[in-house]
Amino acid sequence: MAILGGVVVVASVLSANCFLVAQNTPSPARTVNRESALVQDFQESLNDYLKLHKRVQANLPVPKAGSSAPGIKQYQQALAEGIRAERAQARQGDIFTPPVSRLFRQLIVTPFESSDGARIRASLRHAEPVQGLKLDVNQQYPGTTVMQSTPPTLLTDLPKLPKELEYRIVGRELILLDTAASLIVDLLPDALPKSQDGR
Repeated sequence: MAILGGVVVVASVLSANCFLVAQNTPSPARTVNRESALVQDFQESLNDYLKLHKRVQANLPVPKAGSSAPGIKQYQQALAEGIRAERAQARQGDIFTPPVSRLFRQLIVTPFESSDGARIRASLRHAEPVQGLKLDVNQQYPGTTVMQSTPPTLLTDLPKLPKELEYRIVGRELILLDTAASLIVDLLPDALPKSQDGR
């Protein structure tokens, strides 16, 4: 009976441990729901930014078709200055929050580990990688610096953006760019895996 009691105790402990492991292991459905919630948070942050963008834009004369390059540049700078004034306290991570950043890094690394990985790395190596460029939120992308092209496959799994915004790769950083203002809305450091940035 003593032995039988011991077996019962051991079985109970194993059963309890299995229950705890099951509780602590996120189910696929729970993981998907969490990712969906993070994407929704990201989209809400984008919507807040777009409201600000459109509010500033409404107070500026929009360049007409065929406007001169200096006129377009002047509009771009005025839009950027207006947005900067409205979000003077903006900091890196306001949109790419820590949880959203972790999700994005996961989504970005996945293509590198797929059958497209070699092609993506080759594309980055031939895309005139931008290195050593110090960027910050609310900074205009330097007009004298070429925009590094980004392999579409690399961004396939990322949340879709409204037409006013674009993802851009700069070195290993992912930047969120307001195209009309050429303004950096937010940036994600170390977005690309090490040694995968074309170097």
